[in-house]
Amino acid sequence: MLDKLSSVLKKTTDKIANAIFLDKTLVDQIIKDLQRALIEADVNVSLVLQITQKIKQVALDERIKGLEKKEHVIKLLHDELLSILGEKREIKLQKSNTFMLVGLYGSGKTTTISKLASYYAKRGHKVCAIGLDVHRPAATDQLEQLGKKLNIPIFVNKKEKSPEKIYKSFLQELKKYDLVLVDTAGRDALDSQLIDEIKSLNKLISPSETILVMPADIGQAAKSQAQKFKEILNITGVIITRMDSTAKAGGSLTACAEVKAPVIFIGTGEKPSDLETFDPESFLSRLLGMGDLKTLMEKIHSVMDQKQIEEQQARLQEGKFTLKDLQTQLESMESLGSMDKVLSLIPGLGKAKEKISSEQLELQQEKVKHWKHAINSMTKEEVENPEILEKQTSRIARIAKGSGTSTSEIRALIKQYKMLKEMISSQSNLASGTMDQKTIMKFAKKFGRKMKF
Repeated sequence: MLDKLSSVLKKTTDKIANAIFLDKTLVDQIIKDLQRALIEADVNVSLVLQITQKIKQVALDERIKGLEKKEHVIKLLHDELLSILGEKREIKLQKSNTFMLVGLYGSGKTTTISKLASYYAKRGHKVCAIGLDVHRPAATDQLEQLGKKLNIPIFVNKKEKSPEKIYKSFLQELKKYDLVLVDTAGRDALDSQLIDEIKSLNKLISPSETILVMPADIGQAAKSQAQKFKEILNITGVIITRMDSTAKAGGSLTACAEVKAPVIFIGTGEKPSDLETFDPESFLSRLLGMGDLKTLMEKIHSVMDQKQIEEQQARLQEGKFTLKDLQTQLESMESLGSMDKVLSLIPGLGKAKEKISSEQLELQQEKVKHWKHAINSMTKEEVENPEILEKQTSRIARIAKGSGTSTSEIRALIKQYKMLKEMISSQSNLASGTMDQKTIMKFAKKFGRKMKF
C-alpha cells in the first residue's frame, strides 16, 4: 500500500534528522523527492506544490536554527500530510442501525458488505444484509454465497424487480438485527436512472449511514465522484477498496478529504478480515515506518471474536500455553495477511522489515505452514507438554516423518514455542491492546532481536 511514497517519506525524515544543517542543496533534493513521490501517488499537483512550498520556506528560514529547525520541518511535514488525509470519523453503532452502500458498478459494494458484516459480527453485533441490486443477475447470488461463508443472514428476492418492494417485504425481519447492510445497484456512470433509484431508496430506508464505496485505482476521479454522490445523498462516509494493489491510492484519500467526505474504512485485500478503520494519524504513522499497533489490534479482533480473545487471555493469565494455542496463533497470523503487512504494523519493526527480502518473508510463511502440519502429527500428550519432545528425541523423528517436515524444523518449532511462552507470559495483555508505549517498544525490540529468518 503506497510503498514507494512510504519509502520516500522515511528517507526524507531520516535525511532531515541526520543532516548537520539544512542547506539549500539538501532542501531542494528533499522537496524534489517529495513532489515526485506525492504526484506518483496521484495527490493533486496544486496540493503537492502548496505543501512542499511551505516545507521549503520553513527549511530555508534563517531565523530558525539547528536542531529546532530540523524538528520544526519534520513536524511540519507530518502535520501537512495529516491535513491532506482528512479528519478521522468513527462510526458508533446505536440500538438499531442501517448502512446503505452506494457506488458505481464494479466498485466492490457486495464484497465490502461481507467485510462489514464480518467486522461487526466479530464484535458481538447481530448483523444481516439485504440485496436490492435488481439489475445485475449475479449480485444476489454473490451476496448469498458470502452470507453462507460468514454465517450471516441474507435477505433477497430474485423474482421481484422493484428494490422498494423487496425492502418493504422484509421490513419486519430486518427489525430483529442490530445492523442491516443494504446492497444497492451500480452503473457505469452516475446517470439519471441510478440517481432516481438511490434517492428513492434513501428516502424509504432513511439509513443511519449512507456510505459511498469506490476503488482506490480511480485516483483523482474520486474527487468528482465523491462530490456528486455527496450532493445527491449527503454521503456520511466513504469506503475505499483495493488499497492493497494501487499506487493511486493517495489521490482517492486526499480527494475525499478535499470534498469533506470522510474515509471511514479502507479495503486492503480479498479476505473478510481485510478491512481497516481509517485513522489518518495511524495511517501516516505506518507510512513513516513507525508501526500501527491500533490497526494490528483491530486485525486480531477481525480474525478472532471477543469470546475467543477472552478465553485465550484467561488461559494465558493462568500460565497455560500449549502447542495447540500456538497453532491457533499461527492460524490467526495467516488470517491477518502477509507477514510483510503484519511487520509493518508492529512499532519498531516498520523500518526493519525493509532489510528483510520478500524471499525471506515467503520462507518464513512457508515455515509457519510446516509447523502447523507438525503440530497436527503430534499426540495429545505432546501438544499439551512439548517439553517431553526434548527429553525423548525419537518422538521428533516420528513427527517429522508423519508431517513431511525435517527434525530441524521440529526443533525450531519447539524453540519458537518456548520463546513465545516466555514472551506471552510477561506480555499477555498484548491482545487486549492495553500495553503502554514503553512496554510496546520493549516488546518490539525483543521480538525483533529474537525473530529468525
